[in-house]
Amino acid sequence: MPQSIDRLTPLRDTLMNHAMYSALQSMAALHIFMERHVFAVWDFMSLLKRLQTELTTVRVPWTPPGNDRYARLINEIVLGEESDEDGQGGYTSHFGLYLSAMAEAGANLKPILSFTERLETGENPWTALQQPAIPSGVREFVSHTLSIAETAPIHSVAAAFFYGREDIIPGMFQAMIARWTRSGEPVTRFHYYLARHIEVDRDRHGPWAQELLADLCGSSAERWDDALTTAEAVLSARVALWNSVLTGIAGP
Repeated sequence: MPQSIDRLTPLRDTLMNHAMYSALQSMAALHIFMERHVFAVWDFMSLLKRLQTELTTVRVPWTPPGNDRYARLINEIVLGEESDEDGQGGYTSHFGLYLSAMAEAGANLKPILSFTERLETGENPWTALQQPAIPSGVREFVSHTLSIAETAPIHSVAAAFFYGREDIIPGMFQAMIARWTRSGEPVTRFHYYLARHIEVDRDRHGPWAQELLADLCGSSAERWDDALTTAEAVLSARVALWNSVLTGIAGP
């Protein structure tokens, strides 16, 4: 890991201490957060699927993966993200779990469901994002993620996946839980979602993603510089998303 990783510290500190967490003190505020954040839950899978596509074999006819260790790490993460324990004796994707948390809390599911339904009909995601019901801050965040997932070199995708997701999510979600002071609200599924990510990302997915990134970059100074440039971009995008949520909570 390069010493220049210190350049990420200001962005990480901004995310860990963002004012948005303290603003989530009503169900109305939580609804705004969930209705926007769910798109980040969705687009996470585009990063993971790009990694799976390049580092494992997902085509017919099957051929052995080029690196068995990479295949193991990615497939383990995919297993958890697409079919994790749902806390009720069954299995679900983390996206599906989030949708159930939104339904329990009474958040509006229409924008995200309309978006995914359009994708299922074959509509281009860039076009599907143009729906008026999707806030501009969400549109910008998802567009940035998709551009990395579709066009960036694989070590940069791994950097976005690690620094922008698996590494930062446990701390952000802990900050969220620590500042939630209300009780008796219908947020059981949401709390399970947050707690599950804190546990899984911190203990398993985060270390695996870090190992993968380190291996892909190796001793190449150029690749590490690319990785950290990508990391700065995705952390900045997350700050902008949190800013947009906070603006939405504050209202016009």
